[in-house]
Amino acid sequence: MTTEVRVPTLGESVTEATVATWFKKPGDAVAVDEMLCELETDKVTVEVPSPSAGTMGEIVAAEGETVGVDALLATIVEGEGAATADAKPEASAASSAGASSDAATTDVMVPTLGESVTEATVSTWFKAVGDSVAQDEMLCELETDKVSVEVPSPAAGVLAEINAPEGTTVDASAKLAVISGAADGAVEPAPRPAESEAAPAPTSGKSDVEDAPSAKKAMAEAGVSRDQVTGTGRDGRAMKDDVARAVAAAAAAPAPAATAAAPRAPVPADDAAREERVKMTRLRQTIAKRLKDSQNTAAMLTTYNEVDMGEVMSLRSQYKDQFEKKHGVRLGFMSFFTKACCHALKEVPEVNAEIDGNEIVYKNFVHMGVAAGTPTGLVVPVIRDADSMSFAEIEKAIAEKGRRARDGKLSMAEMQGGTFTLSNGGVYGSLMSSPILNPPQSGILGMHKIQDRPMAINGEVVIRPMMYLALSYDHRIVDGKGAVTFLVRVKEALEDPRRLLMDL
Repeated sequence: MTTEVRVPTLGESVTEATVATWFKKPGDAVAVDEMLCELETDKVTVEVPSPSAGTMGEIVAAEGETVGVDALLATIVEGEGAATADAKPEASAASSAGASSDAATTDVMVPTLGESVTEATVSTWFKAVGDSVAQDEMLCELETDKVSVEVPSPAAGVLAEINAPEGTTVDASAKLAVISGAADGAVEPAPRPAESEAAPAPTSGKSDVEDAPSAKKAMAEAGVSRDQVTGTGRDGRAMKDDVARAVAAAAAAPAPAATAAAPRAPVPADDAAREERVKMTRLRQTIAKRLKDSQNTAAMLTTYNEVDMGEVMSLRSQYKDQFEKKHGVRLGFMSFFTKACCHALKEVPEVNAEIDGNEIVYKNFVHMGVAAGTPTGLVVPVIRDADSMSFAEIEKAIAEKGRRARDGKLSMAEMQGGTFTLSNGGVYGSLMSSPILNPPQSGILGMHKIQDRPMAINGEVVIRPMMYLALSYDHRIVDGKGAVTFLVRVKEALEDPRRLLMDL
């Protein structure tokens, strides 16, 4: 017998969602109400539980697909398939280890880290020695200079040994752990309550409620303990949005004293007891180093202008519904800025160039970097050949890269090769700032908050939606005239978007 898994009710006025993550694959055993996948809507993340016990059948809607309410997501094969699926993980563990006895073991090795990356730091273990694991279940997370790398279990069994504890730096060929065969009596799994730190008991009386994997990952990235998160999911399960609210609440509260740069004055004993020292992540160390290197290397200068966003806002308001209906993505401001910058870079190519020794390398293409804040720090995914993309293609690329950045799933290749960068501090409320160059690039445009201000137009004072723009540039390659010209062209294109259509 086959049971269909369909999109649940998403909430008032919400008609569609995106399949974010599948936690099961065809052939996996599933229990009633076990979480199969997560859907993302405009506002919330929605869990999809299994309507019956059995074996995972066909996955109809893959990750990244947009689905409507009641759309078919997958199928569950009930009956005998459940029993055969229950035995599957152990069998696959034995076969992957090259043996079928309870003495079989499988080494967990460092996965491929990316081109030119030779080492990583073990940031978080999600399993402890003695815990049972399923094949492809996430065991730990590694941090490289640029991205976080998830390490899944190569086989089902029991985590018998951890060779690289948290904080250990490992090379690309290191062994992280050992998985032993999961035959009956091989290793007694550790009690589940010990795995989740101080997890509150669900009100329903169930003691084995699993938090959403995306929530676990978000807690690990943000350094939030489980007792700081109030779960709103089924039976008190923590969801990704719950973690985001906990992080926001912690940020709003008075923060403990951060680690100060050496040398520092002696700290009274009572103050020292209230301090907290946290080792910088590799990503944060890399951000700090690159930003300081940028200041030390480039002759950085910033020029400012302001733009009346009225025409863009009017155009967006007029066509946003038709745009979303046709292209399946919202029309935002970033596509307008990307188009305007690509247009201006054609006229002022030195802003899109870089210095290599005694040579200037001019790029006859635009690989647009879009700075994105994540729980672990700032990353800059790159949209390649943005100058040849349509508004819809740009919006889809930005949305997809932003989602992957928040989930920590960007690859090294996706953050390399940028020629110019956009940084939108306005989403955080910034009115004006001076962005720092992303080397070896020679230009970065800072966008800011749109604010109604009185402006003198044709001898009259009118209220207009204004935004300050800031272009930071490398004065070694870009002259003041070129920088000002670039910013004026961006301003002109945004104040009269028709110029973009006519290439003026």
